[in-house]
Amino acid sequence: MTASSYKQFFRLHHEILVVGVAIVLVALFVVISRGLWASPYNLASVLQVTATLGLMALGESLVITSGEIDISVGSTFGFSAITYLGLVPHLGSAAALIIALAAGLGIGALNGFLVVWFRLPSLIITLGTLLIFQGLCIAVTAGFSFSIPWAQRKNFVYQVLGGGNFLGVNTAVFWMLGFFILFQMIVFAMPFGNRLLAVGGSSETAHSRGISVRRVKFAAFALCGMLAGFAGVLEAGKLGYADGSMGRLMELQAIAACVLGGCALAGGRVSLLGVLMGTFILCGIQSFLVIMGVQPQWFMLALGIIVISAARADRLFRDWVIRGV
Repeated sequence: MTASSYKQFFRLHHEILVVGVAIVLVALFVVISRGLWASPYNLASVLQVTATLGLMALGESLVITSGEIDISVGSTFGFSAITYLGLVPHLGSAAALIIALAAGLGIGALNGFLVVWFRLPSLIITLGTLLIFQGLCIAVTAGFSFSIPWAQRKNFVYQVLGGGNFLGVNTAVFWMLGFFILFQMIVFAMPFGNRLLAVGGSSETAHSRGISVRRVKFAAFALCGMLAGFAGVLEAGKLGYADGSMGRLMELQAIAACVLGGCALAGGRVSLLGVLMGTFILCGIQSFLVIMGVQPQWFMLALGIIVISAARADRLFRDWVIRGV
C-alpha cells in the first residue's frame, strides 16, 4: 500500500486509532494497578458505566454529526430517571418506562424545534433547557431521592431495565449493544444516515439536493433526547434511586466521548464504534483513578485535558490525511 492508500484507509476507518488507544491504556491500567483494574468486579463496573454513558454519547453523536450540539442531555438523563422511579410504585415498570421515554423524547423534540424553527444557536438553546430541567429535578425531589421498594425490584421488567444481571453483566450493557447495532444500521445503511451526514457536511448543499435540513436536525435532537432518557432509566434501575443531582455534568462526558471517538464537532463525520470506545476509555480512566486512590474531582481535570488533546490530535490527523492525498 502506498502512503496515500494508508491515509485513505485511516480517513475512512479512524475508529481503529481509538481502539488502539483503548488497548494501550487497558494494558497500562492492568500493569500499574497490578491486575486490580482487570478484576471481574471492576470490569463489570466499568462496563455498567460505559453502557449508560455510551447510550447518551450515541445520541449526542447524532446531533454533533448534524452540525449542532446538545448540552442538555445530562438534565434529560436525570429528569427521565426521576420520572421513571417516581412513577414505578404507582403505575408499574412498563408504564413508567413509556412515560420516561416520552419525557426524554419530548425534551429532545423541544430542543430540535427551538433550534431549527427559530434558528437559534443549539448551544444557547440546550444550555437553557439544561438549566430548566435541572431546576425541575431539584424542585421535584426537594433535596430527597426517589427509590424503589425492595419487593418491587424483583419485578421482571425492572430487572431487565438495568436492575438485574445477565451472564454476570448488567442488562444495561446488552441494551447499549442493541442500540449500537440498530443505529449503526440507521446511520450507515439507511437514507436517514446519508441525509444526516450530508446536512452536517454542508446544510446548504444538502438543501439544494432536496434534503429537509430542518427535519433531519429535529430528528437528531429527538433521538438524542430519547436515548438520554432511556440511559437515565437504566441508571435508575441499576442504582435503585434517583435524586436531583443525577446526570449533572454527564453532558460533558458524553461530548468528550464523541470528540475522543472521532466525531467532527463541525459535523459531517461520525463513528459510532469510535464513540463507544471513547466512552469506554473515559470510564476506564475514571475507574483507574479510583483504584489508585486519586480523589474523584481530579477526573474532571483529566477530562478537560483529554478533550483538548483529542481535538488537537484530530486536527493533526485530518491535516496529515489531507496532505498529499
